[in-house]
Amino acid sequence: MTSTIEIETAVPASRMFKAAFLEWHNLAPKVVPDHIKSASAVHVDGGVGSVRQINFTPALPFPYVKERLDFLDVENCEAKQTLIEGGDLGTKLESLCTHFKFTPTSSGGSTCKVTTTYKVLPGVTPGDEEAKAKEGLTNTIKATEAYLLANPSVCA
Repeated sequence: MTSTIEIETAVPASRMFKAAFLEWHNLAPKVVPDHIKSASAVHVDGGVGSVRQINFTPALPFPYVKERLDFLDVENCEAKQTLIEGGDLGTKLESLCTHFKFTPTSSGGSTCKVTTTYKVLPGVTPGDEEAKAKEGLTNTIKATEAYLLANPSVCA
C-alpha cells in the first residue's frame, strides 16, 4: 500500500530538509517535546546506511522506532528511510519505507511531499492508522516550520 501527503510551509526547502531530516535527531525533542523524548544516532556517518533511534513519550502507543537511511540527495532535498525496528513493525506492519522530498515554491517556502509505502502483516486489517499517521506527520512538519520561523538562525 502507498500513501502520499503534501504539506506547504513558509520555510525554504533546503532549511526544512536540514531541520526535518538531517538534524532531526537533534531538533525533534525541541520541536515536538510532547511526543519525542529523545533521538540519537545509533550507527551513523551521515550517509546511506546510517541508523537513528527516536524515543517517544507515553503520548504515543509505542516507545521508539529505529530508521535506516536508504537514499540521500542533499542537493535536491530528498531522502528515503526504512523502519527497521520498533513502532508497529512486527505487530501490524511487515515493512514501512518513507520517501521525503522538499521542493521550493514560488513564494520562497517549500512543499514537503511524503510518500509512505507499507505492507501490513497477514490478518491485520488496516484501520485508521493511515489517517493518524498523516495527521501526525502534518503536525510535525508544521511544528518544525513554526520552530524554524521562531528561531531564524537554526539550520540557516
